[in-house]
Amino acid sequence: MTTILVTGGTGTLGRLVTERLRADGHEVRVLSRHTEPYAVDLRAGGAGLDAALAGVRTVVHCASSPRGGDEQAARNLITAARRAGVDHLAYISIVGVDRVPFGYYRSKLAVERQIEESGLGWTVLRATQFHDLLVTLFQGLAKPPVLVVPAGVPDQPVEVAEVAGRLAALALGAPAGRVPDLGGPEVRTLESLARAYLRATGRRRAVARVPLFGKTYGAFRAGGHLAPDRAEGKVTFEEYLARRFGKGQG
Repeated sequence: MTTILVTGGTGTLGRLVTERLRADGHEVRVLSRHTEPYAVDLRAGGAGLDAALAGVRTVVHCASSPRGGDEQAARNLITAARRAGVDHLAYISIVGVDRVPFGYYRSKLAVERQIEESGLGWTVLRATQFHDLLVTLFQGLAKPPVLVVPAGVPDQPVEVAEVAGRLAALALGAPAGRVPDLGGPEVRTLESLARAYLRATGRRRAVARVPLFGKTYGAFRAGGHLAPDRAEGKVTFEEYLARRFGKGQG
């Protein structure tokens, strides 16, 4: 069986990718900032990263942070992977990183380009937003009496376990370059998703749609982050909410 390193292997996606790969009988090393024996900050690199990569043939790069540092982390990972003789680097990205001028998306796109130019065998999968991310967003927005969402913005949330399954399968295959995007089963307005969240958690909030301004808002409103032709996910947002919160017991 292949020895595989999963960066960000304790995160929402990385944990599930790790579970899938181990279930298939592979030796999986989990790299994260605080988990031994491979506790490594990719932004710093160093001997710990080289140790984590020793004997590894495949890397699944799930580690990412909206707070910055992804590009430096990718540089360190790629450099160390070359030294270690890694054959395949699989990376999870986001649908729309090339269409939406959002800072985090631009960073993800820059990492894609680093990987493409790395000289390593590579695979890049872009997915739409996870259900979990929307719930985190709505939990914050629902603190005031009125839940405010950007007017006219659609979304296409996808089940993280489905993304994990696709990414794990890709990691076990030959390097495939940029593969088809993976989108959730439905394109919905943020307003409808917010109302579904409120129903599932039993919260009573008015929902207000507020128009915003700027190129980023315009790109989101135009659906630059959607993949309606790749709506291959099966789990709907309501199904996810029912599993997570039950019947309005959140």
